[in-house]
Amino acid sequence: MDDLFIIGKIVNTVGVRGELKIFPTTDDPRRFDLLDTVRIQLRGDEFTKKILKVRYHKNLVMLMLDGVDNLEAADALRGGVIVVQRGDALPLNDNEYYLQDLVGMAVLDEDGVSLGILADVIFTAANDVYVVRRDGKKDLLIPAIAQCILKVDVETKQMVVHLLDKLEL
Repeated sequence: MDDLFIIGKIVNTVGVRGELKIFPTTDDPRRFDLLDTVRIQLRGDEFTKKILKVRYHKNLVMLMLDGVDNLEAADALRGGVIVVQRGDALPLNDNEYYLQDLVGMAVLDEDGVSLGILADVIFTAANDVYVVRRDGKKDLLIPAIAQCILKVDVETKQMVVHLLDKLEL
């Protein structure tokens, strides 16, 4: 399990005073209100900056950081990602998992037969959909609903699923 979670990507600047436009990659963008500093990874470097101001516009987060007070300084951070330690990630509810703990997990059916590896998660309005990569076959799409997902074991990196009749190929 990785120790760092990406919670946002610096996609642009706002104005000439160094404000950064962040695309949040977290379920709760308001989590930026809980941070005093941000840890930024950019082109192999990592550094921490104090947050001076957080505001929200549509689906984006706008940040003002200490020492980033002009357009040039802000533009130099474009493309960077904001990360937090696993211990600083937002707590999970029952039957919720961090995305990076799911990707790469072995997916088995109820009889213990390997179906493939969970390669991606598609987020939809109704429910998430797990993309299971299979050798020599088309990807299998499994809805992340209680009827299909029987067991998730993050420690052993295994998921046991029940395939609905129309999902079986």
